[in-house]
Amino acid sequence: MLKGSKVGLRARHEEDVPVLQSELYGDVVTTSRAGGRPWRPITPGSKRTQFLVDDDEVNTQFSVVDLADDTLVGSAQLWGIDLHNRTAHIGLGLRPGARGKGYGTDVVAVLCHYGFVARGLHRLQIETLADNGPMLRSAERNGFVREGVLRSSAWVMGEFLDEVVLGLLAADWTPAGPA
Repeated sequence: MLKGSKVGLRARHEEDVPVLQSELYGDVVTTSRAGGRPWRPITPGSKRTQFLVDDDEVNTQFSVVDLADDTLVGSAQLWGIDLHNRTAHIGLGLRPGARGKGYGTDVVAVLCHYGFVARGLHRLQIETLADNGPMLRSAERNGFVREGVLRSSAWVMGEFLDEVVLGLLAADWTPAGPA
């Protein structure tokens, strides 16, 4: 398990999948804002869920747990891993009851450690909606720099919204502590 100050990132357990599917994917508005694709209903137990883990070099998924009591608080991933250019993207989702407690900043810190130290990546990137204050703060607290705004690039629940692109280079990263 990779550890931050509040959270641990561990392998996804089979019992995590229905919880994440229900509380994260089942939240239509939040999923629509985070996914970049239209929300579609998925039958419980379907193998189409984004939370099942495959042995995949391009996407690495974790379950996020609270270190104090080992409670499942969300999902985190490095996705779009490009080993030639040594880049990847960061994504995370927190269960509704876990939001607003500082977990996001810690998850980003642990993913940075994993990406830069364990995987030897050169650059990490985050794309998020311009009005996603919690993700923007989590990224910037970990040293990510706003690199641009993609104007009206995301169709979300009936309207176009701006996206912000943030990047962090290994040379500019300051580790938060052991992971």
